[in-house]
Amino acid sequence: MAEVADRKRAVLVPLALAQFICSFAGSNMNVMITDISVDLGTTVQGVQVTITVFLLVMAALMIPGGKVTDRLGRKRCFVAGLAVYAVGAVLSALAPGLGVLILGNSILEGVGTALLIPPVYILATVLFPAAAARARAFGAIMAMGGIGAAAGPLIGGLISSALSWRAAFVFQALVIVVILLLSRSIRDPLPPDPTRAADTGGAVLSAAGLVLLVSGILLAGKNIWLTCGLLVLSGVTLVGFYRWVRHRERTGREPLLPTGIFRHRAANLGLITQNAQWLLLMGTAFVVATYLQVVRGYDAIRTGVVFTAATAGLLTSSLAAERFATRRSRRTLITTGFVVTTGGIAVLLALGGASGWACVPGLLLIGLGLGVMLTPSVDLVQSSFPEDWQGAISGVSRSVSNLGSALGTAVAGTILIADPAGHGYVVAMVALGVVGLVGVTTALLLPRQEVSRT
Repeated sequence: MAEVADRKRAVLVPLALAQFICSFAGSNMNVMITDISVDLGTTVQGVQVTITVFLLVMAALMIPGGKVTDRLGRKRCFVAGLAVYAVGAVLSALAPGLGVLILGNSILEGVGTALLIPPVYILATVLFPAAAARARAFGAIMAMGGIGAAAGPLIGGLISSALSWRAAFVFQALVIVVILLLSRSIRDPLPPDPTRAADTGGAVLSAAGLVLLVSGILLAGKNIWLTCGLLVLSGVTLVGFYRWVRHRERTGREPLLPTGIFRHRAANLGLITQNAQWLLLMGTAFVVATYLQVVRGYDAIRTGVVFTAATAGLLTSSLAAERFATRRSRRTLITTGFVVTTGGIAVLLALGGASGWACVPGLLLIGLGLGVMLTPSVDLVQSSFPEDWQGAISGVSRSVSNLGSALGTAVAGTILIADPAGHGYVVAMVALGVVGLVGVTTALLLPRQEVSRT
């Protein structure tokens, strides 16, 4: 038994590292905005688009990526995703202009992430069936993911200040090599099933709906009519996607997603909380990092040091995930997390304008709050469905989370960039505070009664 437990822990290391590097990629560029824009001859908004497109590609392809794991196997997709990601990281490091950076960072790294992340959560769910053990596994993975996102500015700042922003992508490629070496110990507990039907139409409709949604938000500051048109078209496309998968089910063909996913009230509420959590994390990271660099004149390393507060808070509360899970319900933990996070945003509004270092207390609270609720949200959603649905729900869960990240960068970034030296910071933080209140309300709607967590 001890040998089996050791093997499972060994498998958990590459899975957690994979989530770390993907989250790191989504936030480390925030402190290199000025360096990248000067070096590549672009603008702050150009770098924002690069960051957002990376998150958008992940969100758009995560559902098909989760489904592909059923056909090809969890480990095979995991390794293939790592390889694609590594190529994207190397290409980004060598980018002569914004176009190549978008290809490497936004497209290839985004596609690689969409392939490798669903297997992370499927393997964790299947390998750790006991509630406490699964909470520990998700706690480790989410802690590394949260640390990657929160510490991305600090690590990116240190690397870019000591060497170059290009070295940050070399760092990503080196971590991928380590993960590939560690992943040799992974054994896929579920055999691949190449006979599973491929729902190409569903994949296209789901990806198109999400792309239209975030694209519309990105253009909000430029053309309100185009934004409204894209959002309406996104809604129509996503409704069409739902009707498509329901039609496939009724005609006896396997859909991209089983419609039963959308009928599980607790899981749907959990997905909303996941979206809000990552929106808050990435939105806050982009707004505060941009504010410190553009308005306060901070360099990459000083900006990263300020963000250490968020990293410390998130690490502290994430590592206590298992202990929290055995003492408090998921509903209580998620609600508490949103309350603390929203309080941190309020502190940023009250003190953040005074100086860059005044952001530290608010960032600490945001880190603590997010660390408390990231794990129970994922655990709630993944645990709501049987093993044969894990590919689908893992893709949905990660897509919703990455959509939140993309929306956070797009919405808050669009508001801030419209008036970076004026009221943009305040308005962007107020918008994030409203999202925090929505999260609190959603968490309170979660069911009180839960399965025994033994």
